[in-house]
Amino acid sequence: MKLVYTKTQLPVEIGDRVMIGDQEFVVDHFALPHKPSSSGRLVLRLYGQAEEYFTSVIGAEWIEREDWQ
Repeated sequence: MKLVYTKTQLPVEIGDRVMIGDQEFVVDHFALPHKPSSSGRLVLRLYGQAEEYFTSVIGAEWIEREDWQ
């Protein structure tokens, strides 16, 4: 299972810089979705403070999911 940017299909990696509105965040970490209906979450940092978001906020999606049949 891989987390990729929907538009480019490039993998999301720790340290990536992503824009939400007019603010630039850094991808801190992410975890696999806990059930098939979950999109998962990731933690982004801004000015040293971490916040949790759904993957869709940065235009990302999980591909090659083993939990989908």
